[in-house]
Amino acid sequence: MISKEVLKNIRRIQITTSRMVNDVFAGQYQSVFKGKGMEFDEVREYQPGDEIRSIDWNVTARMGNPYVKKFVEERELTVMLLLDMSPSSFFGTRNQLKMRLAAELCSVLAFAAIKNNDKVGFIAFTDKVEKFIPARKGLRHVLRIISEALYFKPKGKKTDINVVLEYLNKITTRKTVVFIISDFYSPDFKKMLAVSNKRHDIVAVIVSDPRETELLDAGIVKLEDLESGETFMIDTSDIDLRKEYNQNAKQRQAQRKMLFSSVSVDTIEMRTDMPYTQSLFRFFRSRERRLRIR
Repeated sequence: MISKEVLKNIRRIQITTSRMVNDVFAGQYQSVFKGKGMEFDEVREYQPGDEIRSIDWNVTARMGNPYVKKFVEERELTVMLLLDMSPSSFFGTRNQLKMRLAAELCSVLAFAAIKNNDKVGFIAFTDKVEKFIPARKGLRHVLRIISEALYFKPKGKKTDINVVLEYLNKITTRKTVVFIISDFYSPDFKKMLAVSNKRHDIVAVIVSDPRETELLDAGIVKLEDLESGETFMIDTSDIDLRKEYNQNAKQRQAQRKMLFSSVSVDTIEMRTDMPYTQSLFRFFRSRERRLRIR
């Protein structure tokens, strides 16, 4: 039985994100994510100029006259939301936890998908696949995804992008728009990401918190690695230590950016201290410009 508080939170996110989709993102979503395949529509009689390879020989034999297969552009998409629910996602020092931000983004993308008559599915993962919801349409289906994104209790303690991509490739038989929502603290996944992006249209949504990239002077503090459980004390008043921490964080960011660029995966940067609408706007504008150039 879902508690009243849970239902209230789900309802609040539903209202907020569906309004945002209706007012802002629906048109942009449709313009940058379009069905790119071709699906069979009907057969018709051969006309001069038709390609020989489009002839349907079975129908031609039955009818006694040449018939060709007619194809139309495939408009319906399948969108898969891959949500990292490892312990490092349950961290935040500003307005909200990274997980809360990620869950709200799942809601925005799910509502945009069904408004465009696309199917949307959901995979929660850590270092293993924790929850799989097959792609479907409908409001009730989207509300279930929001509920799982907000309240599912994972068992895994680490992050492994390879695991969820391998699972995705096993369960999908057609090209899919895939959003991987994570902080990407994972063992090397470049090879699997490159393979998966050839089959699908993958977008990496990088969720972060300011304290992951900048250490402030707060004296002696106790830190804990949420994924390994290791704890240690550091003196944040040490200027050299803070500089090293910040430099290492910037280096990780640069390496991650280079990784995604090297395999042609688009990225969306999201932070717990900034409205995510700005990041989505930049992403959609960038994609629209690139599509126009093509």
